[in-house]
Amino acid sequence: MTRLTSKRALVTAAGQGIGRAIAEAFLVQGASVFAVDRDAALLESFDHAIVQDLTAKDAAEAIFAQTGPVDILVNAAGMVHAGTVLDCTRSDWDAAFALNVTAMFELARAYLPAMVERGGGSIVNIASVASSIIGVPNRFAYGASKGAVIGMTKAIAADFVAQGVRCNAICPGTVETPSLLERVREQAERSGASYDETYQAFASRQPAGRLARPEEIASLAVYLASDESAFVTGTTAVIDGGWTVL
Repeated sequence: MTRLTSKRALVTAAGQGIGRAIAEAFLVQGASVFAVDRDAALLESFDHAIVQDLTAKDAAEAIFAQTGPVDILVNAAGMVHAGTVLDCTRSDWDAAFALNVTAMFELARAYLPAMVERGGGSIVNIASVASSIIGVPNRFAYGASKGAVIGMTKAIAADFVAQGVRCNAICPGTVETPSLLERVREQAERSGASYDETYQAFASRQPAGRLARPEEIASLAVYLASDESAFVTGTTAVIDGGWTVL
């Protein structure tokens, strides 16, 4: 028997990167997966695709209406703003929190009641080591929002542990995703450095000397979603190639 047999899962940002790797890993492990993304073209390979902008009004309720209760909720959608507090505009701040925090909050509110009624469930939030764990230069809005995700995760875990609902945060270091590679390209163009030099600068932040693969994050998500982690809740599961060790 696979690790998620008979489980129903909702995964946001399932079109590419970490979200897609998680959705695909869940399918391999026997789950029925509802894949959510705002880009319909990225969801064509999924049987249960939901096209939705998570920052739209009543998005969470619209998604729940299409899926009904699930056993696993994975909040993988997020965005990265570069810059310090002095570079961050109010619109940057609002956009970061709308997707990175508020969308998670609204999905949790939409799906938690049914989890409680059914006797349990697992919520996995994708946070970051750039949060309340460490400060990363030029990641002000991102770090603040991901710190909020960690606080929200712990609060949900504390409030619902007695009802069988677990909530954990995965805190990756730098992961080789399409969005990361686009940021590498943009930073190289701004700085005048080569793409390879800029890529290596991102990779070198991890003492392991490389970027994480989305599949590595997905393996951790499978564990946190499965009954194997039944005694695990409220954690900040760091997977960063040693970035926060040294």
